[in-house]
Amino acid sequence: MKLLEGKIALVTGASKGIGRKIAEVFAQQGAHVAFTYLSSVEKGQALEQELTVHGTTIKGYRSDASDFAQAEKLIEDIVAGFGSLDIVVNNAGITKDGLLMRMTEENWDDVLDINLKSVFNVTKAASKIFMKNRKGSFINMSSVVGIQGNAGQANYAASKAGIIGFSKSIAKELGSRNIRTNVVAPGFIRTEMTDVLDPKVVAGWEAGIPMKRGGEAEDVANTCLFLASDLSAYVTGQVIAVDGGML
Repeated sequence: MKLLEGKIALVTGASKGIGRKIAEVFAQQGAHVAFTYLSSVEKGQALEQELTVHGTTIKGYRSDASDFAQAEKLIEDIVAGFGSLDIVVNNAGITKDGLLMRMTEENWDDVLDINLKSVFNVTKAASKIFMKNRKGSFINMSSVVGIQGNAGQANYAASKAGIIGFSKSIAKELGSRNIRTNVVAPGFIRTEMTDVLDPKVVAGWEAGIPMKRGGEAEDVANTCLFLASDLSAYVTGQVIAVDGGML
């Protein structure tokens, strides 16, 4: 039997990178998958077609999770279309890097809204369904940067650190209803974003990682699979770093 057989999952920000791989692994493991995309419309539509080969129900939604009303409607639409909801992966996120002295208010607000407020919006809306069902798993995507900080990423680090504090609090609030909330903190993961970097820069980063290599999106997706499945039935309020030993 597949690990997520018959379960219904939502993955936000799944048109590319880590989110895309999570949606793919979940579908392979028997989950019916709803996912969101925003600007990458063609990639989102293509993913919907690709994942249908796994024989489960797949549907993409163009939705902005940082908008409270849109997040509420998203959950309503998923429940109407799929019948319920068992797993939420809050993965949507952006970066707008820059040193503090050059960082604009807009760059701060955009990153906090999309990375952190979206987690509040989607979690609040989905928690109503989870509480009714008396079960559910929230998996919130942070970063090693949210744990140790990084020069030039004060906005991103603040958003990812906020996700950790939020998740630990929600784990305490909802644990009695058999609702689990955990955090995944990726380190240097190879995606489309890293493919355009100077190979020398990448090699320098990898040299500082104890495992001497970058991670793959599948490494993060497999950790999410564990947290989404019944294998982690007694795991909540935790932060799992997928970083090759960086921390």
